[in-house]
Amino acid sequence: MLSINPKDIPTSKLHGYLLGAVAPRPIAFASTVDADGNPNLSPFSFFNVFGANPPIMIFSPARSVRGNKTKHTLDNAEATKEVVINIVNYDIVQQMSLSSTMYPKGVNEFVKAGFTMLPSDEVKPFRVAESPVQFECKVKDIIYTGEEGGAGNLIVCEVVKLHVNEGVLAEDGSIDQHKIDLVARAGGNYYSRARDGFFEIPKPLTTLGIGVDQIPAEIKNSTVLTGNNLGMLGNVEQLPTEEAVNNFAKEHSQFVGISTEKKHTFAQEYLQNNDVESAWKVLLIK
Repeated sequence: MLSINPKDIPTSKLHGYLLGAVAPRPIAFASTVDADGNPNLSPFSFFNVFGANPPIMIFSPARSVRGNKTKHTLDNAEATKEVVINIVNYDIVQQMSLSSTMYPKGVNEFVKAGFTMLPSDEVKPFRVAESPVQFECKVKDIIYTGEEGGAGNLIVCEVVKLHVNEGVLAEDGSIDQHKIDLVARAGGNYYSRARDGFFEIPKPLTTLGIGVDQIPAEIKNSTVLTGNNLGMLGNVEQLPTEEAVNNFAKEHSQFVGISTEKKHTFAQEYLQNNDVESAWKVLLIK
């Protein structure tokens, strides 16, 4: 048995042990606005529900281990005292992951990740229209646990309105766990699909993905590619060069001169095998 005093190891290593052992964790896909009304969207897996009367949820945008910076979500919650917690299911997990990229302040992650901004009824932050359940919340309290990198900031929220997509409901009106197809966070690149188990998504933290908003309209409006597919395509730092695409086309002549729909179908097959670069090359063949 490995026994460790938390004070004897670097915070980054302790962080890895904590997230690897305490898992899977539900994901709070938190939408906020700053004092000027600019939207922000970011996922947090230090999250759960803590009561029903009143309905209370708590999530923690921890200070970054690297750099000891606070998250825009925390800054916005302090300024406006409002947040929408959107629930993440498998249909939107790739786009959700893309939104966790450390884009500069002022960048709209809704746009970058290809989500639809849906006005809320009781609070100013927007809802994620693609999320199966959305909770409009008022911030009741913020508990600061420290000032060093990795310290948590517990945002205590009271739900003032919730929205449930009727497509995830069972005949008796309850949420059907198979239909909602929830996703949870684990350690490293791992996530857990509640009904099917673990899968991996490469972290988009070391580079800035181009974003769904930078994908050509013909691809973005595809009738074949899903939101998850677009999330994967948007999570690249740059597109393949024209030379790389041309070389790929010479080696794969079956992709030259085919219809857009077939091209998108072949690209989707590459994406299903996590080969994003080849998918882009197929899509960019002229």
